[in-house]
Amino acid sequence: MKAVQISVRRLVEFVLRGGSIDSRMTSSDRALEGTKIHQLLQKSAGEEYQAEVSLKLDRTVDGVVFSLDGRADGIINEQTIDEIKTTETVMEEITEDFRPLHWAQLICYGFMFAEKSDLPEVTLQLTYYQVADEEIKQFRRIMSREEMGVFVDDLLSKYAVWAKMSAAWEMKRNKTIQELSFPYNSYRRGQRELSIAVYRTAVSGENLFCEAPTGIGKTMSTLFPAVKAMGEGKTDKIFYFTAKTITRQVAEDALDEMRRKGLAARSVTITAKDKICFLDERKCEPDHCQFARGYYDRLNEALFDLLGQEEAITRTVVEQYAREYTLCPFELSLDVALFCDAIVCDYNYLFDPVVYLKRFFSEGPGKYTFLVDEVHNLVDRARSMFSATLRKSLVMQVKRQLDKKLHKRLWNAVNAMNKVMVSLNKQLSEPGETIHVNKIGLTEWNESVLKFTFVAKEWLPQNTQSETQSDVLELYFESLRYVKIAELYDERYTTQITRTHSDLEIKQLCLDPAFLLSEKLKLGASSVLFSATLRPIDYYTNVLGGEEDTSRMVFSSPFEQQNMHLLVADNISTKYQMRDQSLASVVEALAALIAGKKGNYLFFFPSFQYLQNVYELFREKHPEIVARKQEGAMDEEQREAFLEAFKAGNLETLVGFCVLGGVFSEGIDLRGERLIGAAIVGVGLAQLNPESDLIKDYYNETIGQGFDYAYQLPGMNKVLQAVGRVIRGESDRGVILLIDERFSASRYRTLFPAHWNHAKIVKNTKEITEQVTEFWRNN
Repeated sequence: MKAVQISVRRLVEFVLRGGSIDSRMTSSDRALEGTKIHQLLQKSAGEEYQAEVSLKLDRTVDGVVFSLDGRADGIINEQTIDEIKTTETVMEEITEDFRPLHWAQLICYGFMFAEKSDLPEVTLQLTYYQVADEEIKQFRRIMSREEMGVFVDDLLSKYAVWAKMSAAWEMKRNKTIQELSFPYNSYRRGQRELSIAVYRTAVSGENLFCEAPTGIGKTMSTLFPAVKAMGEGKTDKIFYFTAKTITRQVAEDALDEMRRKGLAARSVTITAKDKICFLDERKCEPDHCQFARGYYDRLNEALFDLLGQEEAITRTVVEQYAREYTLCPFELSLDVALFCDAIVCDYNYLFDPVVYLKRFFSEGPGKYTFLVDEVHNLVDRARSMFSATLRKSLVMQVKRQLDKKLHKRLWNAVNAMNKVMVSLNKQLSEPGETIHVNKIGLTEWNESVLKFTFVAKEWLPQNTQSETQSDVLELYFESLRYVKIAELYDERYTTQITRTHSDLEIKQLCLDPAFLLSEKLKLGASSVLFSATLRPIDYYTNVLGGEEDTSRMVFSSPFEQQNMHLLVADNISTKYQMRDQSLASVVEALAALIAGKKGNYLFFFPSFQYLQNVYELFREKHPEIVARKQEGAMDEEQREAFLEAFKAGNLETLVGFCVLGGVFSEGIDLRGERLIGAAIVGVGLAQLNPESDLIKDYYNETIGQGFDYAYQLPGMNKVLQAVGRVIRGESDRGVILLIDERFSASRYRTLFPAHWNHAKIVKNTKEITEQVTEFWRNN
């Protein structure tokens, strides 16, 4: 059994945890509020104070060799170990036994230092810094090396049970990986080459950007080689990140397929907290939620049972054990993830600076392989994750509800925020007006938000029954995000102050997320970022944090080119100012497309309004055709009902009107006769808007490609994704119609994939009808 590496923090928190989940007591990560304070206290302590001292200890307990590591905040005069804790709790409530885990951590550091320096005893100093009042309280204990050693050995002994279980599992897993062969009888075209590239990336510890068109089998082509690399000790965990539930299901299926071929591997799928919560109203507080109350008291027993019984820990499995042991299902999925080989989850669990998985990524890089699927979605998601907004309406809502005398400190903090917003509002004369400033111009605002977070964190646990509590909590979490983003703010950001009819918004907008994404990717040993549509690949490599020398690969479609008949109607303009004029031409082109064969078709439009206009005229001109349209706010049940109508056995033609870039333009899988054609109206450009214009200006200034990066390339990706809905398998046949004069322009034709080079130009409805009739006659 190899040495078990574990940090002091994880050891203490795992062995000694107990009590309840309580969102009101959730501490921010140290980087958010503690680092600067630690540095300030360390600097003021004098020359005899050694700050941030790394400590290591190798120790054998119960037959397990442990390699324990940690970092003491300070060592004074070579004999006192100092541990600094920032807190918002009032000093009167902080006693020596305020947080037993703090002492446990300090005792570990003390023993490690005593062993290193051969000291018979050390002084342990626990320093609390009260943020809001800037007060310090210290507690000291003198402990012998022997006494501390007994304490540390007891912790390690309790953890040894889990370490032995994990080691036995790893041996079993690696043996099955070594015996595992590719789960299918043969590779598809391009699949072997992709698998080899992913394997080399995982083994070499590098990054790879890859366009792998539909049909290659990209999920298995990335997971299988990553698993093989794990069996060789090149990676400890595989993270499969994706934006959509359906893609997570595909990843689960691929892992199950390998298990059917003999693989022993634990995987967990992490479902969003709001989706998996058992309660109608999510409130993570022990007096409100039975699954939060006493959570940590029951957790380890549940984990031991779960890990002994299950390998594929899906949402259903998580919910089953969570109900059996009365545990929060979301937190259970996070806790079991520590013992899993593969973790399937959303992008935000790595990339979001607030909700990322701190248990994996807060202590620096790990031996992880990151597989990032459908990565074309990550550009907009990243900008959103690295941005933050605060609204005056929420600030005022909290202020109005607070009793000024009863909650004076909190009222003052909220009032300070509101005063700055009132001042900014006066600079905007008209609703809809926006001004842009850099962070430096909002120093007073940022300081007021930070001050509020300190005061609110102290107020929340003391006022659990207050009617204002939920609103204060909402403002607190939004303010925490704002403060965190302010720490990331640099020349790749701008701040928007926007006045609406009834509100004022202050938004820190991330224009270029590449650097921040790059830093996040460094938390793993290797990364593969892939999608069916990733062109031009240099653009995606640039905006998603790649370097000039980052490897990139583009694969051809594995399907026969002649299976998809691609037509370009470049006689019609769908530019915004021409849409009314060309409306009738668009309708007749759509009718011509479906004239060749009865079946199911999808029509895609750049906006809901344009969709509605075409839909109404189409229904008027062709009432005999069954038509359905995407609505603005469809829940999951409505979406499923919409897709359910696209049956393979439909006797009459069915057309679906959908929005380009929406839920039906990517991620859906209508195979065979369920979908035999699609039309894409327009080149996918987003409507001109202030944020996209800011992004355009930024990239114009930095690389001279503003319009491309802000409008054209994101729009064309929507087109590529929509076209990809039609041919989903080797036996599929279908027709595609691209409607817009710009599709013939070189700046768009150069973005066509190689398997589109047979596209035919059609100049009128007669030619469209002739082309589709001929295609279906031969197919």
